[in-house]
Amino acid sequence: MSVQDLYRQKLRSAAEALDQLRNGDCIIVPTGVGEPPALLTALSEQRRRFRDVKVAQILPVRKFGYFDPETTEHVRHLAFFYGAASRAGGQAGWIDFIPSYFSEMPALIARGLIPADVVFALASTMDAHGYFALSLGADYTMAALAKARAVVLEVNPHVPFAFGACHVHISQVSALVESGEPVLEVGLPKIGPVQQAIGKYVAEMIEDGSTLQIGYGGIPDAVVMQLTDKHELGVHTEMIGDGIMSLVEAGVVTNSRKNYLPGKMVATFALGSQKLYRFMDRNPGLEMHPVDFTNDPYLAGRNDNLVAINATLQIDLLGQCGSESLAHLPYSGTGGQVDFVRAANRSQGGKAFIVLPSTAKDDSISRIVPTLSPGTHVTTGKNDINYVVSEYGVAQLRGKSGKQRALEMIAIAHPDFRAELREGARRLNLL
Repeated sequence: MSVQDLYRQKLRSAAEALDQLRNGDCIIVPTGVGEPPALLTALSEQRRRFRDVKVAQILPVRKFGYFDPETTEHVRHLAFFYGAASRAGGQAGWIDFIPSYFSEMPALIARGLIPADVVFALASTMDAHGYFALSLGADYTMAALAKARAVVLEVNPHVPFAFGACHVHISQVSALVESGEPVLEVGLPKIGPVQQAIGKYVAEMIEDGSTLQIGYGGIPDAVVMQLTDKHELGVHTEMIGDGIMSLVEAGVVTNSRKNYLPGKMVATFALGSQKLYRFMDRNPGLEMHPVDFTNDPYLAGRNDNLVAINATLQIDLLGQCGSESLAHLPYSGTGGQVDFVRAANRSQGGKAFIVLPSTAKDDSISRIVPTLSPGTHVTTGKNDINYVVSEYGVAQLRGKSGKQRALEMIAIAHPDFRAELREGARRLNLL
């Protein structure tokens, strides 16, 4: 039977594809815009047909109907990372959360510690050899394919066919659904004077020939905007977005001086504009790989001069970062921050930056504190921290004593809070 015959044989409506589900199943869905909207809309509409079905995902970007506290006994979200669609449910307690390093999620699935009964994913159209690309989110989904009883793809012509280890053959697919809406666009965050100031400090410390990992957010994007005078940068990251694409178009990113996978950008998921998704399509300079490849600290750290740029919400005087909660209330998740901090620490000449505005709530609260707020989920620990950057400067903590760290952190705090921080440091016997 030809691959085209197999395709026609497996084609279903979104409602019919739900017949692949059983009560108690855990559905694995890719990161962000890799989620399949037609399938998840159909599941939402028919959610009362099922019992105890979980939809497990990092960073949902649409609030589907099953995000409903009244129907959690039928279908409920299982979060690996909170976003706008899932945060309120996580804080209220009707959405469950599995904490983990992003790089380790494929292993957790492979070992059966995270169940993967079914995969629902958005995919490119099939090529002549019977392959689809899960280019928008290879992440942990590729590991789930090997474990799942059923694989259901939503095929969309707007999804790029990227290179790398992100392909699924028609023989692996249980059912197919077709859709034609453009892939969801995710705009750039707001960049203000504080973000620009922080970005300038970081950009000044990035040398020509460095390899970049850039997280999502206003400050990382502010860094990107100030790299246009750099030369021969490379990319080994978890997320590819419009900022990286703009550096390629400007001739800044060439990947020519990478000593691990030279000539190639490497990422595990995409988040951005229609232009970005077109840029990814059959681009020989880009490979999309599972997250246990992109985020493995050993592999990423094989790049010399690896620069990792990630944000936090609160940090204490020893350098412990609360990047995923507001006190005890969950806000996001661990993601790949620790993966890349450790990768940059391993890298010859590497630099790991944690960035944050010095204050919150119109300068009424300091984000730099003597100790983290009670209940805060610690993301990057004191033993991993390297550079911390606010709009007031750069603190380098690695190899420093507690007293030295406290002085460095107070120096980059908002001036209105420095006396209070000194007093806090004295109470902790740090000064």
